[in-house]
Amino acid sequence: MKKIMVVNGVNLNMLGIRERNIYGDSTYDGLCEYIREKCADLAVELNFFQSNCEGAIVDCLQKCYFDGYDGIVINPGAYTHYSYALYDAIKSISPLPVVEVHISDIHTREEFRRVSVTAPACVAQISGKGFDGYVQAIKTLVEV
Repeated sequence: MKKIMVVNGVNLNMLGIRERNIYGDSTYDGLCEYIREKCADLAVELNFFQSNCEGAIVDCLQKCYFDGYDGIVINPGAYTHYSYALYDAIKSISPLPVVEVHISDIHTREEFRRVSVTAPACVAQISGKGFDGYVQAIKTLVEV
């Protein structure tokens, strides 16, 4: 059984409240429940972490490395576009595979959202698939 951490960054706790036309009506708890249900038939132990604090996310990534996780799914939120601290943290835990996920298609949104500084440190990026992007990312990690 693979042990996978799902890390959600800044403002993901506001799902169901913020920009429903982009992110939908489901809450953060609804996202976690959705992922658990869709991955119930996979041989994975799923754990979830969310923080609005960049340093706490770095600490979580490093802890996953030392705790023997098999993979990480990360949605850094807006940190995607400028956090070299997260980039460095992801690189530092290599060869632990990390898949970056975005609910919306960042490549068709505002210009600043089209650049991910964290994606080059990851084994894959999934964008614009809604909550299913997380499921796809977990399946990617199961196959690695």
